[in-house]
Amino acid sequence: MRDRNRTAPTVPPWSMAVVAMLAVQLSNALSVPLIEHVGAAGTSWLRMSFGVVFLWLIARPAVRSLRRRDVPALIALGVVTGFMTTFFLAAVERIPLGTAVAIEFLGPLTVAGLMSKNRKALVWPCLAFVGVVLLTEPWNARIDILGVGFAVAAGVCWATYNLLTQRVGDRFSGISGLSLTIPVAALATLPLGLPQVIGGEFAWWLLPAAAGLALLTPVIAFGFEMLALRRMTHTAFGTLLSLEPAFGVLIGILVLAQQPTLWQLLGIALVIGAGAAAQRGGNRSIEPSESP
Repeated sequence: MRDRNRTAPTVPPWSMAVVAMLAVQLSNALSVPLIEHVGAAGTSWLRMSFGVVFLWLIARPAVRSLRRRDVPALIALGVVTGFMTTFFLAAVERIPLGTAVAIEFLGPLTVAGLMSKNRKALVWPCLAFVGVVLLTEPWNARIDILGVGFAVAAGVCWATYNLLTQRVGDRFSGISGLSLTIPVAALATLPLGLPQVIGGEFAWWLLPAAAGLALLTPVIAFGFEMLALRRMTHTAFGTLLSLEPAFGVLIGILVLAQQPTLWQLLGIALVIGAGAAAQRGGNRSIEPSESP
């Protein structure tokens, strides 16, 4: 007979983070044709707007359960989410996807090092940083300065996003918090995105394409990230994100035909090793959610 007291297996948090990373990079690569028609800000705004529709169909926002002290974190996370996507798509418009992700990754990598309580854990962010350097190849690459600037700005937003996502995820169960923050992201990016959509080369296929991308990001990707951050430490999650530059290079090969060099392949191996090692002992104890 089966033991009825045996607890049901749970999905490892690192696996949800990996799915989220793949979804983010795939949606970014597939956004390139949209960027060519309505710009980076226009593409970001369309994705966020359709994301609001899907999220409200899946998880209606529990507005009545909001407390006054919840509002600042929700607004801040929404604004950061919107501009993180906008800045990154602006970077992808100018530099290769893998390079943009590697530069952006320096944001959460810094958070991983600062939040670590164990000095030995700093070995993995350092190893990941070496991999990031190899991926960017600063010794021979001619990088668009503006593109690098957008990637750095996206990295700052990404680091802040990770911190705020864990707080909001602890307060709201499931993806109910996401259904409250993505509308803020859409409103925050509207002043930049709407003019680009109106003034760009609009075509009918942009709307269904943006809707499909919204399912990947923000719905699936950000939802999985929020669930993963509820069960992982900042250090484990931040360093596990070192896999993201590797995924960026991989998706760049498959979707955008951007071929990596041997140095970049070595960098991929380093960041994968650092990410796999960092997730050990990275589980968080979850306090009961206060949301209904």
